[in-house]
Amino acid sequence: MSVDLGPIHLKNPINTAAGTYGFGWQFEGFYDVSQLGAITTKGCAAEPWQGNPAPRMTEICSGVMNSVGLQNPGVRGLVASSGEYLQQLSDKGTAVICQVAGHSVDEYVAAVELFEELAPFAAGLEINISCPNIAAGGCAMGSTPEGAAEVIRAVRGRTKRPLLVKMAPARVVDVARALEAEGADILTVINSIPGMAIDVRTRRSRLSRPTGGMSGPALHPIAVRMVWEVHNAVKLPIVGVGGVMSGADAAEFILAGATSVAVGMSNLVRPDSAPRILAELTEWAEGQGVSGIRELVGAFEG
Repeated sequence: MSVDLGPIHLKNPINTAAGTYGFGWQFEGFYDVSQLGAITTKGCAAEPWQGNPAPRMTEICSGVMNSVGLQNPGVRGLVASSGEYLQQLSDKGTAVICQVAGHSVDEYVAAVELFEELAPFAAGLEINISCPNIAAGGCAMGSTPEGAAEVIRAVRGRTKRPLLVKMAPARVVDVARALEAEGADILTVINSIPGMAIDVRTRRSRLSRPTGGMSGPALHPIAVRMVWEVHNAVKLPIVGVGGVMSGADAAEFILAGATSVAVGMSNLVRPDSAPRILAELTEWAEGQGVSGIRELVGAFEG
């Protein structure tokens, strides 16, 4: 079940999606987290963010919608509170991928430099280019090839670690090509899809803001399609994200071209989801007549 996610070796393809898994230790009471191939920590900026006011999350048909606003303790806070645990997890062979957040290019650079200095446990840094660009009126930094390229161009020389990029669900082929050209190592496809949920009794949003990020099974087919499109457009390895609730869901991403699969909303529904999905994915792979799951990456036949 081992795979090579670019320069990051994973003992199996199962990863966790940033924002749904805290910093890993929160799940140790449910199972041994070190059985997973990787975890991706909650996004952190150079300085702490308070995030958005409540309500921050609401259930929708076949999923959830959130407007957390990337509340985080900052890189120093992450290292102080969870660094020792994350180092131990890394020592057990589970890759620790740290997500980086920022509202401007300068903020991304500052956060990457802090991770480089303070986080020896980080196997890679995932740049969340879906953050709103405050200086440009609030549009996601990665919603255009030019914006995405600007961020990666700025941070590429600030770290020797592999750079993953958490892609916004917009113009994925064009953005992927721009990221490849700027030296990204791995692409995470996709982030949550913007949506709205209205309380028809009050005529107000069911969140504290008019819109939020939709995740869960409802967007899974869209995410699979985007993984397949990106796989056919660039040579970079892919982490597939979006509505993975079962081993079969994970297998779809593998066949579409993902080397690794991140479990997201399912962690909120059942905290023991990730190892269950790993077991189901392993059973599927064993029945495919191959010597290793890496042979099934991109094996979709149309």
